[in-house]
Amino acid sequence: MQQPRKNAGFGTLPVFLTAISTILGAILFLRFGWAVGQVGLVGVIAIVLISHLVTIPTALAVAEIATNQRVLGGGAYYIISRSFGFNIGGAIGLTLFASQAVSVAFYVIAFGEAFEPVLQTIQANFGFLIPKRVVALATMAILSMLILRRGANLGMKALYVVVAILFTAIALFLFGEPVDGVEKFNLNETVENPEPFFYVFTIIFPAFTGLAAGLGLSGDLKDPRKSIPAGTMWATVVGLVVYLIVGYKFAISATPEQLSADQLIMERIAVWGPIIPIGLAAASLSSALGSIMVAPRTLQAIGLDDIFPGKSISRWLARGKAKDNEPFNGSLITVIIAFFFVFIGDVNFVAEIISMFFMVTYGAICLISFLEHFAADPSYRPTFRSRWYLSFIGALMSIWLMFRMNLPYAALSILIMSGVYVMITRGNPEKRGLAKLFKGVVFQLSRNLQIFAQRANREEDDNSWRPFAVSISKDTFNRRSAFDLMRWISHKYGFGTYIHFIKGYLNDDSNKKADEVMERLIKLASGNKNRIYLDTIISPSFTSAIAQVIQLRTVSGKHNNMIIFEFSRTDPERLTDTMNNYKLLNTTGFDVCVLNTTYKGFGDHREIHLWIKSEDYANANLMILMAYVILGHPDWKRGVIRIFVLTNPENRQKRWTELAKRVKTGRLPISLKNIELVNETKETNRKEIISHHSADADLTIIGFNNHELADQIGKFDVFQGYENLGNILFVSSNSQKVIS
Repeated sequence: MQQPRKNAGFGTLPVFLTAISTILGAILFLRFGWAVGQVGLVGVIAIVLISHLVTIPTALAVAEIATNQRVLGGGAYYIISRSFGFNIGGAIGLTLFASQAVSVAFYVIAFGEAFEPVLQTIQANFGFLIPKRVVALATMAILSMLILRRGANLGMKALYVVVAILFTAIALFLFGEPVDGVEKFNLNETVENPEPFFYVFTIIFPAFTGLAAGLGLSGDLKDPRKSIPAGTMWATVVGLVVYLIVGYKFAISATPEQLSADQLIMERIAVWGPIIPIGLAAASLSSALGSIMVAPRTLQAIGLDDIFPGKSISRWLARGKAKDNEPFNGSLITVIIAFFFVFIGDVNFVAEIISMFFMVTYGAICLISFLEHFAADPSYRPTFRSRWYLSFIGALMSIWLMFRMNLPYAALSILIMSGVYVMITRGNPEKRGLAKLFKGVVFQLSRNLQIFAQRANREEDDNSWRPFAVSISKDTFNRRSAFDLMRWISHKYGFGTYIHFIKGYLNDDSNKKADEVMERLIKLASGNKNRIYLDTIISPSFTSAIAQVIQLRTVSGKHNNMIIFEFSRTDPERLTDTMNNYKLLNTTGFDVCVLNTTYKGFGDHREIHLWIKSEDYANANLMILMAYVILGHPDWKRGVIRIFVLTNPENRQKRWTELAKRVKTGRLPISLKNIELVNETKETNRKEIISHHSADADLTIIGFNNHELADQIGKFDVFQGYENLGNILFVSSNSQKVIS
């Protein structure tokens, strides 16, 4: 876990300088005029404004998050990992580091471009050409040596000088005169056959990624909660204004053809031309310094969180140097990556990579802010507050722009991050899952849905019936059948609440026992992909427990409409507890199911037999619907329903017609071949018939009613006499269910 760094005590100004030097950097000098020539002033304004639909919400989100929590080393990575969790945060953090390291190369390449006039002069006077790549590689070597030996303090001192030169160059450009040949000003004028808008956008967008550069100094700040919001917001606003003014100046000072052909056109417009290469060099150097200071700190923070599969790798990257804990090893990795891309030397190629990875980072930060608003966590108390809709817009724009800018690059970046996530997760199984952020979101969503369901709980017609079942048992860890039945009911069509009964009174000991039982229940359920809501109840008797349970609502916000009990065929005395409360359940409108379990269990999950008796047709539809609901679970994917109807010979045809019509109109997955009518007379022994036909059934469903129980007070013979059968579900419907 990351520990606070010994910081250099920087204030707000370094955050502003680091951010603004990156925003007003190489792209402003080398590519912004080209962009005006390609898409016109209106197009460039659109690029700037669209970019800020991402960067402003991100800056506001950064300000908000930074004023709520202590942001240690790592900046954007620290914020993301503490919200999304180490695994997702690490995946995004590594790609963020890569983009920061590649940014170093981008700005060093641009620094080499600044020497073009000097190199042309050397070629004209001495007759030999020095490639710009040689200048860039030499610059990278010097920069690497300085940052590895002197660290962040050297970079920060240089920033003050560099930013002063930068603003001087921009000012002299703005006061300059148009180049020859400019006769009129056209808002929409572009070159012939211009580049696509979003290609130009991709090249320009890295200019606005400076806010992440300032954020990366979080571990070196005296007061990050104050410095990060202030420095980031000021840099974003100043950058927006400068780009709009510079874009207008380009449009009125040169033709689109001139802007597109001469990447140093600013030199021809400025009051003193040489200041532009100097400013470009200063801007590129300052941006490179900003990036090379930030990238190693991101990597060091990732190492401190120990998320790499090899612990030795994490320790090596986390190791600091000197009293300021300078990330020497992280700097070494950064300069190696930067050298590779400097050697490639293609500014546009590097810009596309930077744009994609930064877009992912900004989208993640905006999404965090939005989810924090939605989660409404009382511990989230930032002193500066953004608006949820701004963060939402920023997140959506980031995702949309990724795929508009470059679809293959977007897909590749997501693929890379997914691969990194898998690698981190496999190496850190204990860090699997998301942080509490999503828990808060789920809590809020669940609460709102429950309130909606409660307020919309108008009297529904019988066609919309579904089981809201609750089961209460003290034999959870001895017999799994009732738990499995609840698992099947709640998988697709119904809602299930399983409650373990603990006999006693509520006190410290029983409460601790309930917590222990709850942990066992969750462990029991974790091995299955089930959707049962689990709970425990402490009560002095089974009757009082039932009285409490039937008053509870389901997780959906609706009342339960069914209760399920269970007893073992080897222990029929348990029926007494259940049936002594049947009258209470019947008067409260509950459907009652009693599961009779045996050593056979549910067999192979192949056949469910339904037995419909002539006097309890009120149960028939509930029995059919319960069988249909159970078949919705993958355990029963090969299961079939067979219906047996006990009827006298005179009503045989009538019963067949009624049942066939019910199956057809209800669109039930029951073949008419699986409907069998069984003749009965007064001498017929029903239990023998059922036992004969359903001896091999995996589950048998039989109905019972009040009259049968009234005739057998204290005996409960209705549930006995089926010794040859497997598990039996006895069903009593409180009201007629409609199948249509």
